[in-house]
Amino acid sequence: MLRIASLLSRRFNRLAFHREMGDDPFMSVSASTRVYRIRLPVRLWHWTNALAVVILLMSGMMIFNAHPRLYWGAYGADFDHAWLVIGNRGAHGYLAVGGIEVPTTGVLGFAMNTAQAFPPLVTIPSRYSLAIARLWHFAFAWIMVIGWISFAIYSFISRHLWRDLALNRKEMRLSALWRDIADHARLRFHPALHYNPLQKLAYLGVLGLALPLMILTGLAMSPAMDAAWPWLLVLFDGRQSARSVHFLVAAGLALFIVVHLAMVLLAGPVNELRAIVTGWYRLPGDRTRP
Repeated sequence: MLRIASLLSRRFNRLAFHREMGDDPFMSVSASTRVYRIRLPVRLWHWTNALAVVILLMSGMMIFNAHPRLYWGAYGADFDHAWLVIGNRGAHGYLAVGGIEVPTTGVLGFAMNTAQAFPPLVTIPSRYSLAIARLWHFAFAWIMVIGWISFAIYSFISRHLWRDLALNRKEMRLSALWRDIADHARLRFHPALHYNPLQKLAYLGVLGLALPLMILTGLAMSPAMDAAWPWLLVLFDGRQSARSVHFLVAAGLALFIVVHLAMVLLAGPVNELRAIVTGWYRLPGDRTRP
């Protein structure tokens, strides 16, 4: 009798939950546990921004090849002290950071028989051309900026920011964050209707910090924008500092992309790709909570 009562109780709770979710098509759950997880504007922005960021990274590496040295402050030239250098001595490439030099032959400095900081395999264009790289970079920078502004407006109007990305009180507890970190470290992934705390923090970091920094530092490197908005140089303590911050944030975005793709593969690429292409996501059983 207790077993039957337990089964009936679970069935009733499931039906009640489905009725509750049925009021919102975004969170509707079908009998086959398929849920509409990602709305169309989010999916469009994801793919547009992904394309823009990849091309910006590749064209940016070609632009960096023109002067593969980074400085802090307002000035930077070959004889000034650089905190980062990617160079070569003949056929031997190296990376120097803060006076510490690491050999990087075959990866950076000298690779594919090319004496450039970044090899042709990862740059746009594949042959050295600062002018063409700048054209690609500026064109897709506008795509990224317009897309970011449009997505920010959509996130506020639709409440996507608060509903899907903001951490709730439970998720902001250190114990919850630590448990999520431990699960990721053990490669334990729990399919759920909502993003987990680490996903939310990563996405908020990209949307609210990394992309705005990329935009502002990019503007600060433009002499025309510096003349129109001199506060940009004050904000970043000089054009060379802005270039350094731009490079570091770009490296962070590249790392984010690598980790993001690894998580997709580990969590189940078919299910994850289905969600970001069609919006529909499959949950195991009744697991509609993170």
